[in-house]
Amino acid sequence: MPLHHWSHALPELFHDFHQSWSIRIKDALNAGRLPKGVIALVEQKAGAVQPDVVALESRREWLADARGGTATTTRPVTRLVRRSTKEIYAGRANRIVLKHHLGQTIAVIEIVSPGNKHSRGALHDFVDKTLEFLRHGIHVLVIDLLPPTPRDPFGIHKAIWDEIEEEPFTFPEGKDRILVSYETGAERAAYIEPVGVGDVLPEMPLFLANDLSVLVPLESTYQAAWSAAPEEFRVAVQTAQFDSPGIQ
Repeated sequence: MPLHHWSHALPELFHDFHQSWSIRIKDALNAGRLPKGVIALVEQKAGAVQPDVVALESRREWLADARGGTATTTRPVTRLVRRSTKEIYAGRANRIVLKHHLGQTIAVIEIVSPGNKHSRGALHDFVDKTLEFLRHGIHVLVIDLLPPTPRDPFGIHKAIWDEIEEEPFTFPEGKDRILVSYETGAERAAYIEPVGVGDVLPEMPLFLANDLSVLVPLESTYQAAWSAAPEEFRVAVQTAQFDSPGIQ
């Protein structure tokens, strides 16, 4: 199913789709893709901050005898790869990392929302949160289906990566959305896949440990969330007409 032009949609519609998609990604990961001892949960948050899909370990020994699932040590293949050994310094990083009662957080999937880009402060908060995860050894997959804004003119990845290693980055022709998986450790790596409106979403790696990743089925879960949306919702997004009853 082609990627939709979400920048034409009301933020409320993307928020609803974001919630539905997050649940389907979580369910897909838990349905046999994760090794024994690792589970995915939708993190509950209050206020305007969107929920994230979080992979958790339920016991410290899971990596030593991880079995089952589809996790692999094969290096992921994406259009672009960036690496850095530089330390991360987050200027606004005064957060406390909490441990879930079922285990330690090892990976996070972040779906960028319009609220993450609506102001310079909101974008800084998103970037700093991502850097804090990486500093604490938590791998991150960022899914950004929204176009660049004046606050991230080269996309969300460059805004994040510039805090680690300043490097030039430009979108390929016709690709101005981005999927990027960050592997953290002594060497940090970014596996980058630019996409555009109308594209089929590729499976993206989510790292559970250094050199151990699982592929996240973005396209099938996106299709499932889209198919479950009300017809009025789908028509509004596809036509950019939001004057139907209930789509105000």
